[in-house]
Amino acid sequence: MKLHKTARQIFHSFYESAPFQKLTNLLQNNVLDGIRLSGIAGSGFGVTGAGTIHTINNTTLFIAPDQEAANYLYNDLESLLGETDMEANQKRVLYFPASYRKDYAPLVPDSRHMLLRAEVLRSLSHKKKICIVTYPEALTEKSVRTDFIRKNALHLHRSEAVSTDFIEEVLSAYGFSRVDFVVDPGQYAIRGGICDIYSFADENPYRISFLGDTVESIRSFDPGNQLTISGIDQIDILPDLNSSNDEEEYESLISLIPEDSIIWLDDMAVVEEKCNTEYTRIIAHEEAIQWKYSSAGDIIKSVQKHVFVCQRGNASEEIDFNQNPQSSFNRNFELLTDDIFEKASLNWNISIVSESPKQIQRLHSIFQDLETKHRRDILKLIRIEKFSVSAGFTDKKSKTAVYTDHQIFSRHLKARISQRFTRPERITLNELINLQPGDYVVHINHGVGQFGGLVKTEVNGEMQEAIRLLYKGNDELMLSIHSLHRISKYVGKDGSPPKIDVLGSKTWETKKNRAKKQVKDIARDLIQLYAKRKSSKGFAFMPDTYLQHELEASFIYEDTPDQEQATLKIKEDMEAEHPMDRLICGDVGFGKTEIAIRAAFKAVADSKQVAILVPTTILALQHYRTFRERLGELPANVDYLNRFRSTKQQKESLQKLKSGELDIIIGTHKLLGKDIEFADLGLLIIDEEQKFGVAAKEKLRNIKANVDTLTLTATPIPRTLQFSLMGARDLSILKTPPANRFPVETEVRPFHPDLIKEAIENELSRSGQVYFVHNRIQNIGDVAEMIRKLVPAARMAVGHGQMDGKELEQKMMRFIDGEVDVLISTSIVENGLDVPNANTMIINDAQNYGLSDLHQLRGRVGRSNKKAFCYLMTPPSAVLSDDARKRLRAISEFSDLGSGFQIAMRDLDIRGAGNLLGAEQSGFISEIGYEMYQKILDEAMQELKQEEFADLYEDDNHKKVYVRDVSIETDISLLFPDYYMPGIAERLMLYKELNDIQDEEGLSNFEAMLKDRFGELPEESKNLLAALRLKWLAKNSAIEKVVLKNNSLILYFSSNQESPFFAGDGFQNLLQFVAHHPDKCMMKEKNERLLLRADNINGIEDAIGFMNEMTVFSM
Repeated sequence: MKLHKTARQIFHSFYESAPFQKLTNLLQNNVLDGIRLSGIAGSGFGVTGAGTIHTINNTTLFIAPDQEAANYLYNDLESLLGETDMEANQKRVLYFPASYRKDYAPLVPDSRHMLLRAEVLRSLSHKKKICIVTYPEALTEKSVRTDFIRKNALHLHRSEAVSTDFIEEVLSAYGFSRVDFVVDPGQYAIRGGICDIYSFADENPYRISFLGDTVESIRSFDPGNQLTISGIDQIDILPDLNSSNDEEEYESLISLIPEDSIIWLDDMAVVEEKCNTEYTRIIAHEEAIQWKYSSAGDIIKSVQKHVFVCQRGNASEEIDFNQNPQSSFNRNFELLTDDIFEKASLNWNISIVSESPKQIQRLHSIFQDLETKHRRDILKLIRIEKFSVSAGFTDKKSKTAVYTDHQIFSRHLKARISQRFTRPERITLNELINLQPGDYVVHINHGVGQFGGLVKTEVNGEMQEAIRLLYKGNDELMLSIHSLHRISKYVGKDGSPPKIDVLGSKTWETKKNRAKKQVKDIARDLIQLYAKRKSSKGFAFMPDTYLQHELEASFIYEDTPDQEQATLKIKEDMEAEHPMDRLICGDVGFGKTEIAIRAAFKAVADSKQVAILVPTTILALQHYRTFRERLGELPANVDYLNRFRSTKQQKESLQKLKSGELDIIIGTHKLLGKDIEFADLGLLIIDEEQKFGVAAKEKLRNIKANVDTLTLTATPIPRTLQFSLMGARDLSILKTPPANRFPVETEVRPFHPDLIKEAIENELSRSGQVYFVHNRIQNIGDVAEMIRKLVPAARMAVGHGQMDGKELEQKMMRFIDGEVDVLISTSIVENGLDVPNANTMIINDAQNYGLSDLHQLRGRVGRSNKKAFCYLMTPPSAVLSDDARKRLRAISEFSDLGSGFQIAMRDLDIRGAGNLLGAEQSGFISEIGYEMYQKILDEAMQELKQEEFADLYEDDNHKKVYVRDVSIETDISLLFPDYYMPGIAERLMLYKELNDIQDEEGLSNFEAMLKDRFGELPEESKNLLAALRLKWLAKNSAIEKVVLKNNSLILYFSSNQESPFFAGDGFQNLLQFVAHHPDKCMMKEKNERLLLRADNINGIEDAIGFMNEMTVFSM
């Protein structure tokens, strides 16, 4: 293992220093009884360790004091030894965690952790020189011996003769389970000549293709999208390494590493104490098998048999490194510059490191501005490198200073360890949205029915697959798989079942038309407003100043790509001639406020005033604090108006606003009052506009006409809705969570007072605060009394919506100000309470909440760089409904911020649509289902853009849409056969995916995906894909129906005789084509509808050929 090139450059003086040289000499001479390093600081421990690995190259074991320290040390070593972006199977820096993830369930293994442990054991069994990072709790648990791995691995290589039957037999014996498609370790799937296996020791599963009984190819693939990552010549499949029940097979990790390994640890006494605590805790569990765990005494004896290096404790040798942690510059670049000048004058090597190219750019631009100011070179005195260590330090003996950008800017750095081996999100989300027999569906022409499953039908002796829909009175409708886009899963407002329609009745049509008329009116208003604003003149702001760069660089989190994009778009809008009206939509905790702060400062830098309108008094104060903290060092005066301020204070603020002394004012709807006068208002920022009343909205509309406006909302706007509204509303969507935020640890637990006591005491022990959410006002007092008895030392407050407004606000304020430890309240805390110090939430009776409510509530914690916890308390699992179990599983699995929730949380989508298009729309959505509402909105927008507002959208209308849908009837077999794709749910999902493809590129990608996952396409499936091309050709020629039966092709043209197609050149050319080819085809009118018939069409490809010839002729 060698040091990364950048690490060698940054630390070259350190690695040549006397203390480091002395250490390597002692290690090479195998000094037992330990070496103690004193005066190590920041990432110095990892930097020193990595240097010795580069020099000596023995297997090395690092024992960090705890799991979090292990994560950061692992990242440091990965970075220093150049393994950050390395393929998993080539890594030599490995992480060895405890097999469990949840502290309260130490006997429940986590598949990700098991894979990481197996990776280490396999490398040891192959006798590789590796670097292992672990912590005491992980060492307590013994592992299987390396010879067990060697004996039990199933070895496979390309061209090997082996049957799938034999592999299935071995996998069953190894404890693997057979599934439709693999997503977790310990699963396998067999489809025809393809076998997918997810081993217990690999980051990704393998796909083995067979030709008869010979292995033709082996590929690793991504369990999320099931697509190939790379080809491989040979693999080892390992059994579950916890499956052996033979005591002789287990040893501690330290007994498994080679004798010449070097062990690094912080403090021997701490390791012993933590191992002892863990051992005692685990064997107290009745189900624990004692011989699977090592006692603290045994672990310490094993450590002492090796050469070890520690920072504290007894050792025979001591080396003093004179290091100090990085100074706290607190975003003050003047302090940093003074430090650089001072150290440079003494010939220090100074480096600033950052992982983010954007941040490096910002640092350069800040230093360039400071060079101009100080009239001195700064950038020549330092090196700014794209590199990462978790904590900066200075080393006096080698005159080396390494500063990290996240510490300069007081930002949090998140360890990356947990991102490997995460369960693919797509699979779980598919489980939530898959159609199951009995589910309610909506057909665009027939209304609400029930899904009756996929059924096989025979047409002229050929097999077809169709979808059965059931309507009132047990009426059945068979729907071709080509018409899947006509149905959508019914998603209503609160999960309540809809009324099933009668097949063929007028009720559905009436409902649909009523909704369409309303939607069209709303869309028309949106487009008119958009057009008016684009043509009116506003103030064009100047480009960014250096102060703007400094503000943006000092953001505590690293910008997400969405934040960067949104910031860019806002600046473009502000610098443009016409007034901005942009909507920023992002999940809780995604950095909307930061974007608003940047926009506000840009306006202030151009001598304009900013008004920030918020829905609640508390939010006004919270925003004021956030803005003041972020803009504290910059020339911007911020103030706020709310009812907690005295009349005198309010008068003073209004006077300053009028005279122009005040730059930014934050307040509730009071800001819209007649007594408010601005000296020069340039930007209006509105937080959660949908929460304001009609009168306030009307006033806003008048202000917005010529002032730049930015609106923020936390209610997700569904992606489908965004597409429909393109060109009617400027939207920026923040869908990526901040990179360095911890996911909220979410646990579903049966209600128990002991757990509540433990959770609250744990949070208070780290000086934090707790939300306890209980949604029944009738007995909230009893719950408060119970908590008071459980945790008598905690300061408590109770809040709910039936309290007097002022009293409730005061209680909330006391919680915000840290005067209350536990806030016991109803779900009113869901909206806008921002208390970074509150990082534990307990939700009682969590089974009664919708997925979106749980998600919004959980968004109140985890808003700082502390790890946050959310406990969902429920009655015993056995009494919960299936739906409740599904919801709770989804929320606990998606503990990451923004983890694809929009797909699962249709109730939030509905809320989003209601907020954007008017609350009354929610009624229609409940009647016809969200997806159908979306389709109708889309249709309405397209019609408006092509008809009433054709001039405004001239550029978008170059491609005419003559028909919205094409149906295909054929006696040719078009389907995915069972032997090719056995899983019904998977077939249905892929039929739906195929139906949604719009172009040739999408179709080729889909075909490549099928070949990758299932092998070569059978004839029926090739025809199915070709039928989509036929559909596209038909659409371009205004054909509504294609019938291909008995070797004849009949094309039915649009029933709309006013269609522009019939007046265009395309139709005239088509008539000439028919006239020129009487032997091939004939055209006639039947029931006032035009149709074209062609004979001797043998199959789909023939039909495509004929239609291509016809359309080329008609061009």
